[in-house]
Amino acid sequence: MKASIRSFLDHLRVERQSSTHTLRSYEDDLGHFERFLEETQGAGVDPASVDAKRLRRYSAWLSGRGYAASTVARRLASLRSYFRFLRRSGEVAADPAASLRNPKQAKRLPKLLRVEEVVRLLDTIPLDEALGRRDRAMFETLYGGGLRVSEVVGIDLEDLDLEEALIRVRGKGKRERLCPVGAMAVHWIKVHLASRTPRSAGERAVFLNRYGDRLTVRSVGRLLEEHLARAGIRSAASPHTLRHSFATHLLDRGADLRSVQELLGHRNLTTTQIYTHVTQERILDAYHDAHPRA
Repeated sequence: MKASIRSFLDHLRVERQSSTHTLRSYEDDLGHFERFLEETQGAGVDPASVDAKRLRRYSAWLSGRGYAASTVARRLASLRSYFRFLRRSGEVAADPAASLRNPKQAKRLPKLLRVEEVVRLLDTIPLDEALGRRDRAMFETLYGGGLRVSEVVGIDLEDLDLEEALIRVRGKGKRERLCPVGAMAVHWIKVHLASRTPRSAGERAVFLNRYGDRLTVRSVGRLLEEHLARAGIRSAASPHTLRHSFATHLLDRGADLRSVQELLGHRNLTTTQIYTHVTQERILDAYHDAHPRA
């Protein structure tokens, strides 16, 4: 099985050009399944001997060990991709994962910041140093464009079209899209660029760390925690919370769902529809709080 997993990962890396993060996730998920087979069937299991019943037992085994439904679903999705590859390459005669179903997941509404909280967060970022101006530009861009944090740290100088208030970003699956970011984000990006100091002349990233290299996703999360604390906002918000807030605030103010889908870069409209539930819940909360007969 180890050899077939290596072949599958090579296929993802070479033919699908999957990211390092994606490859690591698949490797972890398939390694987990391999360990399950070794525990239940012994070492050296041939993938061709795995049947649908064994996969259902694996799903139950995961759930029985307290893994979240979302984690179980991800691990099963990795198995489906793996066995599809083996079927196409002729290593198995039939795909045992074809009928594999995910466990039911509780619908969790995304965490949000209110508009006034976003404004307070942005307005309390200190601007007396270049790093503060960088942070103001970065979080204005995150909220102003509804971007993923990976998209923001991936922005290069040539991706900026500040005259048109557009930024080219690379989203999931390396799909590119043009995102409008608004006048405030454009203003602060210009302010930031005036004091941007890359370590080397070849560094093209817009948002740099204190050493002049590209910021990481993890660093942005830590910076947000610091600025939330400074603003007195007690929330377990992450950079993705600004993206959720962006979508919900647009819908609250009358934007149509299809437009929000395009702005977020969602491939399917069903992914965007979670925000309609958020908006409806907020409307109901307002009704119950304010109506005398509620």
